[in-house]
Amino acid sequence: MLLILISWLYIAWTIHLWGTAGNHVLHLKISLPIVQTTTGLALLTFFAGTWAIFGRLHWEFHSVLLVLNFIIAWRYSSEWITGIRQTIDRFISLNLFLKSYFIGIAVLILAQCASAPYVIDNESYYLQNIKWLNEYGMVKGLINLHFFLGQLSGWHIAQSALNFSFLYDRFNDLSALFLLYGVFFSVQQLQQYFESGKRHQLIVGLFPLASVLLFQFISAPSPDVVVYVLTFVIFFLFVDHYANPTKEVFAQLTLLVLFTLFIKNTAMTLALLPAFWFVLHFNSLKSSFPKIVLFCSATLGLFVTKNLIICGVPVFPSKLFSGTYFDYSLPVEIEHFYYEELKKYGYFLTTENYDSFSKWELFLRWLQLPKMNGLFNKLGIALLLIAPVFFLKIKEKAYRVLYFVLLIQMGLLFATSPQYRFFLNGILWLGCLGVSLFFYKRKTIHTLLLISAIPLLVFVFVPVNLNRFSNYKFMLTLSHFESEYIISPHANSKYDMTFEKVSEGNLEYYSPINHDFFWGTYNGPLPSVNKDQVEYFKTYFHLIPQQRSTDLKDGFYSKKLPHDAKRTP
Repeated sequence: MLLILISWLYIAWTIHLWGTAGNHVLHLKISLPIVQTTTGLALLTFFAGTWAIFGRLHWEFHSVLLVLNFIIAWRYSSEWITGIRQTIDRFISLNLFLKSYFIGIAVLILAQCASAPYVIDNESYYLQNIKWLNEYGMVKGLINLHFFLGQLSGWHIAQSALNFSFLYDRFNDLSALFLLYGVFFSVQQLQQYFESGKRHQLIVGLFPLASVLLFQFISAPSPDVVVYVLTFVIFFLFVDHYANPTKEVFAQLTLLVLFTLFIKNTAMTLALLPAFWFVLHFNSLKSSFPKIVLFCSATLGLFVTKNLIICGVPVFPSKLFSGTYFDYSLPVEIEHFYYEELKKYGYFLTTENYDSFSKWELFLRWLQLPKMNGLFNKLGIALLLIAPVFFLKIKEKAYRVLYFVLLIQMGLLFATSPQYRFFLNGILWLGCLGVSLFFYKRKTIHTLLLISAIPLLVFVFVPVNLNRFSNYKFMLTLSHFESEYIISPHANSKYDMTFEKVSEGNLEYYSPINHDFFWGTYNGPLPSVNKDQVEYFKTYFHLIPQQRSTDLKDGFYSKKLPHDAKRTP
C-alpha cells in the first residue's frame, strides 16, 4: 500500500501539471478538477502512445517525462500550486460525514489494489501488452503471437507509461487511482447538491453506491472502470451545460469523449453527444471547429497507427477493414475465427447453436443466462424500459438525449458482442437516476453510502469465489488484503507461474506450465504464449507465429504451412 501511495503522489503531480498546461495551451477554461485531471492524463497518454511508435516506454521515456514535468512546473508554477491549494480547500469544505467516507473508501481502494489481481483478462493480455510497451514499444504484427494482443487499449498505454517498470515490477494500479478521482468528484458534487438541490449533482453523488461492482476491476489495469467513471463525468458536463454550452465546454466534452473512445471503442455512442451539441448550437460553436478537428485527427491518427503497427489493419476488431495490408497482417482465417468467437461469447453458445438460433431466440437466451450475467442483462433491459417513466417527473431534455444514446449503445452491443460489462456504464447511470427519484434527503443518502460500504469491507478482507455468481469459467476468487501488502503490493499476476522455453520454426517463446487457461500468458517473459494455443492454430489453420527477424522489435507474422487436407475447428 505504501509504495503504491508514493507512486500515486508522483502520478497525481504529473497529470496535474499536464492538465494545467493543457488547460492553458488549448484555452479550455476548465472549472471541474476531474476534467483537468483527465485532460492531463489524456495528453500524457497521447504523448506516450506517440513515443511507443518509435521506442520503448522505459527509463528513457521517464527521463524525458521528468524534464518536461520540471519545465511545465516552472512555466505554470503559480497555476498548478493554486490548483493543489484549491483541491485541499475542496476537501476541507466537505462535511464531516463525506470527509470520513472518502478517507475510508480511499483506504479500501488502496488495500484492494495492493491485493492480488483477479480480472482474467489481466492474465491473458493486459500484463503482456504493458510489458511489450515497456520493453519494445509498439511491435509490428504482435497480434500474430496472440490475437488478444491486438486489443491494446489506450489505457494500457497510460499504465505502461506510469508503472515505472525499470524501478519496480509491481505497479499496476492506475485504474484504482482513477476510481479514487471519480469518488472524490462524486462526494464534491454530493456536497454541492445538499446546497443547490440539482438532480445531476445528486446522480453523480450516488456513483459510489456502485463501488461494490467497480472494485472487481481496480486490481488490474482494466479500461472498464475508467469508462464508467468518465461516462458519469461526460453525462454531468452534458446536462450541466445543455442549454448553453460555451465553445470551451464543447472542447472539454469532445476531449473527454475522444479519450474514452481511445480507451475502449465499445463506448462509441458517446461521440453522439458532442455531435448533437454541434448541430443544436452550430452558430455559437462553429468557431471551435478547427480545435475539434485537431483533437479528432490526433486521436484517430494515433488509433489507426497503433492498429496498423500491431494488427496490420487500420481498425481492429472490424470486418470493414479486414484484409492483408502488410506481410504481418493477421491472416483472414484467424480474423474470421476471432469474430465467430466474439459474437457468440455473450450468449455462451457453440457455433452450431448460434447459427441455428433466430435473433429473438438469441435475445431470450441472453436474457435468461444464469448468475451475474443474466442478472445484469435483465437489469439493463428493465432500466431501459422503465426509464421513460422517470421522464414524467424529470422534464429536462438533456436526460432524454442521454437515454436515447444509451438505447443506441445497447442496440450496437447486440450487433457485436452483448457482454453486460460493455453496457454497465448505462446500467449504473440509469440506476443512479432512478435512485435519485426516491432517495434525495441528506440522512437517507448518508445511510445508503454506509450500507454500500459494508460489502466492500467483506470483499477486501474476506476471500469470495466469484465462480458462484458468474458464468465465466475462469472467473477467479476475489482477492483479499493481507498484512504483508501494507508496504509492498502483491505481484501483478495472481499466479506464481513457471514457464518452459519452446521452439516453433524461428520462434522461441515461453509457455506456462501446469495451467488450464487456453489464452493464458500471465506475467511470463517475452515472448509468451500458451503452446496449446500455438498447436491449435497449427493443427486447424496450418499457421504458426514466426519472427520477422532475429530482433523481437521487428515483430511477428503468421507463416502458412503446406497441407493438403484443410480442416476447420
